[in-house]
Amino acid sequence: MARRSASTISRRTLLAGSAATGVLALGSGLVVASQRPGQPVTATSAAVRRAEVARQGAGQKTVAAHLSPRPATVDLGGLTVQTWAYDDGVPGPLLRATAGDLLSVGVANSLGESTSVHWHGVALRNDMDGVPGTTQAPIAAGGEFTYAFTVPDPGTYFYHPHSGLQLDRGLYGVLVVDDPHEPGDYDLEWVVVLDDWVDGTGRTPDDVLATLEQGSGQGMGGMGGGMMGGAGGQSDLLGDAGDVDYPHYLVNGRVPAAPVTLRGKPGQKVRIRLVNAGSDTAFRVALGGHRLTVTHSDGYPVQPSTVDAVVLGMGERYDVLVTLGDGAFPLVAQAEGKQGRGLALVRTASGQAPSATTAVAELGGTTLLGTDLRATSEVRLASRTVDTSHDLVFGGSMGTYRWTINGRTFEDAEPLGVRAGERVRLRLRNATMMFHPIHLHGHTFGLVRGGARKDTVIVPPMRQVDVELQADNPGQWVTHCHNAYHMAAGMMTTLSYQA
Repeated sequence: MARRSASTISRRTLLAGSAATGVLALGSGLVVASQRPGQPVTATSAAVRRAEVARQGAGQKTVAAHLSPRPATVDLGGLTVQTWAYDDGVPGPLLRATAGDLLSVGVANSLGESTSVHWHGVALRNDMDGVPGTTQAPIAAGGEFTYAFTVPDPGTYFYHPHSGLQLDRGLYGVLVVDDPHEPGDYDLEWVVVLDDWVDGTGRTPDDVLATLEQGSGQGMGGMGGGMMGGAGGQSDLLGDAGDVDYPHYLVNGRVPAAPVTLRGKPGQKVRIRLVNAGSDTAFRVALGGHRLTVTHSDGYPVQPSTVDAVVLGMGERYDVLVTLGDGAFPLVAQAEGKQGRGLALVRTASGQAPSATTAVAELGGTTLLGTDLRATSEVRLASRTVDTSHDLVFGGSMGTYRWTINGRTFEDAEPLGVRAGERVRLRLRNATMMFHPIHLHGHTFGLVRGGARKDTVIVPPMRQVDVELQADNPGQWVTHCHNAYHMAAGMMTTLSYQA
């Protein structure tokens, strides 16, 4: 794939004349989908229970785990912060199961406020999806809840709260669902989690949102450019880079000054499971002196693509294969369009360790987005007639910090009605000059152009990405921008199954 040229687009320019409306027309104009008549299939409906029974195989194994979200003192590598974490660690515990297992996770909430756990990317039963007010009551402070659901599909997933801005603290972890039929043609596996960090450095994520909602556009560090400010950076791929100028970027919970070391031997083949757990930052990832072969996106296999770097939007996951060279190499996660990067050290021999400022030529090489990928034949969504279509038009204003889908924030959203068994097309239309990583709960979709199976996809500025899904998992499923601040400011709606 060709390397992309720089862009001159600016969200500030476009949105300056649109702050009063909070939404822009794109293409043929704004289309607000109506809820289809009928009774909503709620999380407690019998259809949800029947779908779960159908996922359960004979002799199903149960994998049990426990999570305790609580206030914690965390060492990020010489930087000690007061934050919230699962079991005192950032990231939280690695959970692992095999496709078809029943995962049972008890959650004891030791925070001073309510919380939840969302199982990002898993096509699970609706009443275990972890969205307070939609699929469950929140887990109250001091309360407990057990999530128990079949994990039907292998892949790299992660878990995090769906409550306020708790994700932008330390509350996240990885769930790996193994494929019992996978050949395992690699020597090592590394799980690499990327994050943007602000909590405990003088402000909380809630402080940041309050500043944004005041219309200052200053985000974190005062780098904004007036009403449309935010973090103030530009990406050649994604336009405006985000709204928050973070002081730190982490790889596996460590700042670049004290990176985690990933060890192997020259010539070994490594499977790296990359997860972007950040809240406002896309990351461009490269390994100095190596190329990356992308094999999976959001858990599903893709036709292998060998590139210099990959870009992960918030909530996206890639699996890549790398054959290790001889020496010490920087694995860098450049904050796309922002200043700063995360760093891990890959070491196969002795020698001087690269620093966070080490030049990595691969960052400027052939770079891949999720929309460049194609599904393998065995997981490509079969072609069939579309039964229902919905337009989702994304709009926003930095002046009032109001982010919308079809001109509405979540509390006023018109649900997107579907029926079980339908083929549904969603036309994701970005009417802003900022990228939006759009995540759909409870399903994977197929990209109409390219065909990759995903649950989170970047929609670039002033672009449209069409996706299709099979309506085979009944319930009420939110879909939203995985920029945590945009979601908190309203950019969310519901895919609503109707009986």
